[in-house]
Amino acid sequence: MSANGVQKTKNSKKSLSGSLKSLIIVLVFLVIAAFVISMFIIVDNERRAYEISESEGVLRTMSDSIESSIVNFTEVSRLIITDSRLVEFLRARSDKVDMGMINDARFGVLDILYVTGGVDSVMIFREDMIMMTTDRTSYEYHHELIEDEEWRNAILDAKGRAVISINGNGAINRKDGRPVITIAREINDVLTQRRTGIMLMNISADEFERTLGKLNYDNICIAGDEGTYLAGNSEIMKYYPSKIPDAKVMHNSIDMGRNGMLFSCCRVGDLPIMIMRLSTYGSEGIPYSLLYVMLFLMIFLIAAVFIVATFITRNLTRPVYDLSEKMEMNREVGTLEQIDIDVAYRELDMLKEGYNNLVVHVEELITTLVDKEQSLREAEMRVLQEQIKPHFLYNSLETIGFLALDAGADNVHNALETLGSFYRNFLNKGAREIPFGLEVRIVKDYLSLQKLRYGDIIEDTYDIPEDTESLIVPKLILQPLVENSIYHGIRLTGEKGIISIASRNEEGTLHVVVRDTGIGISEDQIKKLLDDEPGKIAEDAMNGSFGLRATIKRLRVYCGKDDVVRINSEPGEYTEIELIIRAAGSNTRRTTDTE
Repeated sequence: MSANGVQKTKNSKKSLSGSLKSLIIVLVFLVIAAFVISMFIIVDNERRAYEISESEGVLRTMSDSIESSIVNFTEVSRLIITDSRLVEFLRARSDKVDMGMINDARFGVLDILYVTGGVDSVMIFREDMIMMTTDRTSYEYHHELIEDEEWRNAILDAKGRAVISINGNGAINRKDGRPVITIAREINDVLTQRRTGIMLMNISADEFERTLGKLNYDNICIAGDEGTYLAGNSEIMKYYPSKIPDAKVMHNSIDMGRNGMLFSCCRVGDLPIMIMRLSTYGSEGIPYSLLYVMLFLMIFLIAAVFIVATFITRNLTRPVYDLSEKMEMNREVGTLEQIDIDVAYRELDMLKEGYNNLVVHVEELITTLVDKEQSLREAEMRVLQEQIKPHFLYNSLETIGFLALDAGADNVHNALETLGSFYRNFLNKGAREIPFGLEVRIVKDYLSLQKLRYGDIIEDTYDIPEDTESLIVPKLILQPLVENSIYHGIRLTGEKGIISIASRNEEGTLHVVVRDTGIGISEDQIKKLLDDEPGKIAEDAMNGSFGLRATIKRLRVYCGKDDVVRINSEPGEYTEIELIIRAAGSNTRRTTDTE
């Protein structure tokens, strides 16, 4: 990855200080949010709990008061049925009952009511349905219901105990529409225990109004369990529950604006009476002391977060930034220098020392690798050249010796001149890299010497554009290929062969194609030649072969890549080798060494 790529990668990542700032903001926000939410929940719960407790207390008080009043009225009803004049009225035969007896019984009941108060009316029905009442004009009677056996059994089944209902379970109604609470009971003769009648004692709902007035309750409504309004705030009736609760208090929250309302209701003991209360959630019950403690804790936590953040910034992120800047400076300058900055903590000092140790180790590795690579290349190039030069020199001298025995001095002279030209170009003052044109001249001299030995069996052609002659290439890259074409290609055919050399410049990359009309090589041989397996060059040297494989190795080292040669062949037809060299121009020649 390039330096720009590394820098982009680094810039694309989040910074520690930025993340720390974001974390601080999030923590402060969470603390404040937690405080606000907790405060809201606590305040809301405490207000609700307070109002629920308040409502339960009020409703229990009212329930006990109403229940106590009903018990008192029940005792009054028990006293009434023992009045002597009423007892006489109930014992008398039907033909003996007259208006005077009825009025006497009526006055006896009224005498008791004057003492107790709160009773709206008393009605006595004999078994023969002769009725006595303390209020002759205010009520309407449903005689068919009173005479109904089911209605009567509801009272008689109580065996003399009081039965509480609203408006006598529908048997009576005040003409003004005001409801009454009816205490009904069976009347039995004290002596004979024979049932003598039924009593309905009606208590006005105004009694409940007076009780509410005394207690100054304006948010309470009293109703019958069948939905009849009795007393109190009639607006609360619209919240009458669909399910009648038992003696336990039922609570429902009602959304009525910002604060909301609490609706509470309960049944009065076993009576068919409901008490309902509608109250607003107020500020009562708010635990201000707890809220002050929570506010203090919130401020403390926020201060602690900022203290921790400041500590981390000063002692962690800032030193890390300093270390990073020093490392970045080293990268920009292109040097490896040790960092010398003061850090407060051991862990950061370990990081600094680790980087410095890494710098030292990398410098040592680079020095070692450079030395090894330089030594390796020098040794390899020198070995190759030293192996190739004697090899060819011996062949050339053998050829010249043959000519000296077989021909005249002119041929020997020409051969020596060609050999001298070859070695002058070959040695070239020890240069390892030469212009491609000079490399071509070396090959031409080489082929001239080979023609002296093999005669007309070798023909060479050249297609070398001028723009390729000045390109700098490693010395002696064509001669091994041409030698390979002669000894392993054309010579083995026993016929005349052609060696053609062509070049082209493609945007600074030199392509050289060496083609011969020899016996060709197989695919397996091509793969072996291109195989960079260690030890193959040494094996070739032992076998007296220094050519193609060594040249491929040199080009790979020179170009720094493997794709430097391509080989195509048709066995029995031709072999074509293409060299691909990223060559420098003649004015930018690579540094050369001298022998």
